[in-house]
Amino acid sequence: MTKTVVVTGGGAGIGREIALAFAADGWHVHICGRRVDALETVAAEADNITYSRCDITDPEQVRAMFENAQVATGTIDVAVLNAGLPGTPAEFGETDIEDFRAVIDTNVVGSYLCAREAFSRMKAGCEGKTEQAGGRILVNCSIAAQVPRAHTAAYATSKSALAGMTHVLALDGREYGITATRIDIGNAQTDLLGTFTGSEPMFDAKQAAETFLYAANLPADAVIDQLTITAAGMPFLGRG
Repeated sequence: MTKTVVVTGGGAGIGREIALAFAADGWHVHICGRRVDALETVAAEADNITYSRCDITDPEQVRAMFENAQVATGTIDVAVLNAGLPGTPAEFGETDIEDFRAVIDTNVVGSYLCAREAFSRMKAGCEGKTEQAGGRILVNCSIAAQVPRAHTAAYATSKSALAGMTHVLALDGREYGITATRIDIGNAQTDLLGTFTGSEPMFDAKQAAETFLYAANLPADAVIDQLTITAAGMPFLGRG
C-alpha cells in the first residue's frame, strides 16, 4: 500500500532532497512552500510528487495543505517538518527584533501548526476514524540545538524550541502509535548554509535525506528518538 509523506519546505535544499528520496522509494510525496515555481520544479522530477503553496504560519493554509496531501491515499503516514529560516547573523545585542520574530514565527510556530495538524490526523486513524493507525513525525532540527554558533540567537533559540517540542510529541503520541524523531543536521551542502559555515567541511544533503527515509521506514515497533548527522571533520564537538 502506498503511503503519504508531507515535506514542508520541499521546494529547495534539504527538503527537496528528502522529497526526491521518498519519491524514489515509492511513497506519495506532498511538498509545500511559499514559492510555487520552486515547488513545480521539484514536482516535475517525479510523478508521485504533488504540492501546495502554503505559508506554514497560517493555520488555515496548513489545514488545507494537509487536506490536499491526504487526498491521494487517504492517510498522512509521515510528516517531515523541515521548513525554516536561518535569520540574519548578528551579535546578540544587535539582533533585529523583527528578524528574531520572523525566525521564531516560521521555525517554531509554523512547525507547531504542522505538527499539530499531522498529530490530529494520525490520532484520528488510531481511533478508527480513518484507515491509518498512528504515524511518524520527523523534525529537521539542527546541531544548533546542541551547540549553537555565535551570532545566531534567533536560529539557535528556534532549534532548541523544536527539540523540546519533539520530545513532547513523542510523549503525547505514545497511546496513539505516533512516534516523533529529532534529526540534528550539521553542514549538509545547501545554498542556505553558506552564510554560516565559511570553509568548513560539508557533506552531500542527499545523505541527510536518506537518514529521514530510514527513520520513516522502520517497523512500527522501532523508532529513532534522536539522531545527529554531520560532515566528517567539521568543528562541532569541539567548537564553542
